[in-house]
Amino acid sequence: MSEIIRVEKLTKIFTTDKGRVPLHAVDGIDFTVAEGEVFGFLGPNGAGKTTTIRMLTGLSRPTSGRASLLGLDLASDLPRIKKRIGVVPETSNLYDELTAFDNLMFAMQLYGVPRVERAERAEALLERFRLKDKRNTPFAKLSRGMKRALTIAAALAHRPPLVFLDEPTTGLDVMSARGLRQTIAGLRDEGVTVFLTTHYLEEAERLCDRVAILVKGRIVASDTVENLRSGAQRKTTLEITLAGENGQIEKRRIECENGIDSALQNLLGDTGGLKVLAVNTLRPTLEDVFVQLTGLSAEVMLAEKGSKGGGNAG
Repeated sequence: MSEIIRVEKLTKIFTTDKGRVPLHAVDGIDFTVAEGEVFGFLGPNGAGKTTTIRMLTGLSRPTSGRASLLGLDLASDLPRIKKRIGVVPETSNLYDELTAFDNLMFAMQLYGVPRVERAERAEALLERFRLKDKRNTPFAKLSRGMKRALTIAAALAHRPPLVFLDEPTTGLDVMSARGLRQTIAGLRDEGVTVFLTTHYLEEAERLCDRVAILVKGRIVASDTVENLRSGAQRKTTLEITLAGENGQIEKRRIECENGIDSALQNLLGDTGGLKVLAVNTLRPTLEDVFVQLTGLSAEVMLAEKGSKGGGNAG
């Protein structure tokens, strides 16, 4: 599997206090993204996620370091890179006065899609994103979820092999967020490489093949979700589900200090006459990994973002 993105010592320094104090927004990061994977770029507010996307998509010049996308050097081949990537910023960048259809047509014109293909392609995207009945509706009059869907559709107008999604489900209702997650999973199935930032850790756990966790401009962990979860498991935790005579359900948890067999014997020997319905082994979630590495809970991360919409990753 080939590399779609390679980043080496990428750094972005801003200055504060009238130019005297340097701020390392991104501090010498290294990572790669493989073809066809969903790569999650996670971290608290201000960690440098959006700054990294801005550098990789040509909106901000790196202070130092190197990056290549689709086999092209970021420093010397930026115009060619821009023609082959799709970018969905955190704030939608389409035109309020244009209809859904016209926004897609304009996006294809910008990306150089042949004129004879544009209308058919626009209709297909409207159908795919369940926006066909909003074809002639101005962008400003669409719901928030529809705006996000159309923004992603516009980013796919030229069939890019690499798409950047910056917080695509922030602020969306549950159904809209679920629909967009299904779309992201569908892109991977089509072989599109997705670079995803999100504040919703459960969303990242479900969607991402690999993740990198960014804290204060530095990557503190990068691996598959499964490997990160396994590395965070210090003790085995058992959860037992019990039922009383009146049908009430009770759950108990215990950490295994001296092995699972010993813990089970202790747990089952102290049920108080309740019927055992199930015994499960609990494994760490990506949120547990995140808390260990950053000291921040998912709730704090969402509070920093200022929005809790779309957080149920159903």
